[in-house]
Amino acid sequence: MAIQKLEHPMFDYQKKTSSSKEFMNEAAQVMPGGVTANIKYFEPYPIVMKYGKGAKLIDMDNQEYIDYLMSYGSLVTGHGHNEVKKAVIEQMERDGTWLFGTPHSLEVEMGKRLQQHFPSMELLRYTNSGTEATLLALRIAAAHTGKHKIAKFEGHYHGGYDQMLVSVSPPVHQAGDPESPESLPDSKGMSTSHLRNTIVLPFNDAKACKRILHEHKDEIGAVMIEPIQAGFIPADPSFLKGLRQVTEELGMVLIFDEVKTGYRTCLGGAQHIYDVKPDLTTLGKAIGGGYPIGVVGGKKEIMMHSSPVEGADVFDSSQTKSGTAKDVLFHSGTYNGHPMILAAGMAVIDILERELESTLRKTEQLKTGMNELLKKYKVKGQTVGTGSIFSVVLSNMKIRNYRDLQKTDLATRKELDFSLFRKGIYMKPVNRYSVSTAHTKEDIENTLDAFEKALQEVYGGSRF
Repeated sequence: MAIQKLEHPMFDYQKKTSSSKEFMNEAAQVMPGGVTANIKYFEPYPIVMKYGKGAKLIDMDNQEYIDYLMSYGSLVTGHGHNEVKKAVIEQMERDGTWLFGTPHSLEVEMGKRLQQHFPSMELLRYTNSGTEATLLALRIAAAHTGKHKIAKFEGHYHGGYDQMLVSVSPPVHQAGDPESPESLPDSKGMSTSHLRNTIVLPFNDAKACKRILHEHKDEIGAVMIEPIQAGFIPADPSFLKGLRQVTEELGMVLIFDEVKTGYRTCLGGAQHIYDVKPDLTTLGKAIGGGYPIGVVGGKKEIMMHSSPVEGADVFDSSQTKSGTAKDVLFHSGTYNGHPMILAAGMAVIDILERELESTLRKTEQLKTGMNELLKKYKVKGQTVGTGSIFSVVLSNMKIRNYRDLQKTDLATRKELDFSLFRKGIYMKPVNRYSVSTAHTKEDIENTLDAFEKALQEVYGGSRF
């Protein structure tokens, strides 16, 4: 099918988003680079939003978008869901405060509901983010094993702290042998000690992982993995089962980071789909319905290291216990188990127990439609993902890991995303799509119509 090349999708970006440009110039006088989180930035400047409801966002130039970023997957029930709002207001009115600073009933109520869907969480603790959850999980694992080196996988992100900000997006030409990846820093200001103490593993390569873990069996106490890399590149089932087996053999704590996949693959996360039980699980993002929360849960014998009953911690100056602070695993936080957020979290569970299956069906309809359009226009591409998260990958090769993804046409994918901006579809360039319960059949149809027009625009003329 012949396609006529239209104007370049970047042509009128600045014209259509002039208020965002003006705002970002002002913001740069307040915050470095105009943002308070680097993830919010993209060139030439991000679109600034002023209103969101359901599956829609409206920017500062009053342009409406169907939102598929959904705050990087956090808003599984969409923007401003009335049930979530109602739960938050009712908690404040019922309890008289939105922060006790003491134990309270919602901590137990939410915990029991999480355990229903994640039975591997025999005990759990709340944190304020997924990053804090993974950080705590590593400390608990070290306390349990007495070993302080950790292993992670190339291309996997577990939070913006030095231990894990290693080989998340390494330049492939510097990353070493695919079967023995180099540990490379992903930030300025990091000590080189973290590159020695964080061992990098190749995702979906069982043989190489087993060899590396055996080589460091006396040093590594924990192995952390996104069972679905970046929320959309699935692990081979045999790979995860093999990883579970070798970590058990070597006495290493296996941690599933399900911050992205919890509630989005299914209510029980990727571990339910793969039928693999990790020692510890971390959750975040979607479980809070747009509020900041994280959870660490797992085997009782491991989680009990975080119990304060064994001795005095850093805040206990009574000197009535025989143990000292160094004998107790420290974990605290003023906002841990925030009642307002737990109320929101339970509302999210209520909604997903009713509506997650229909959301998964809508996601499959969107993916199928996109794949058919890619085939119709003879574009080398596919949708990759499980559950309500996926990405559009411009390659026909099987994507099994970070290095495979780097071989795809990322430049054209970015161009495609800018073309979709013009047509009312919001997605941070080259990011994954997250579908919510708020997306309607009409939203899916309009998205597919925009996607077809974007393919015509980007792949017209000589490129086609």
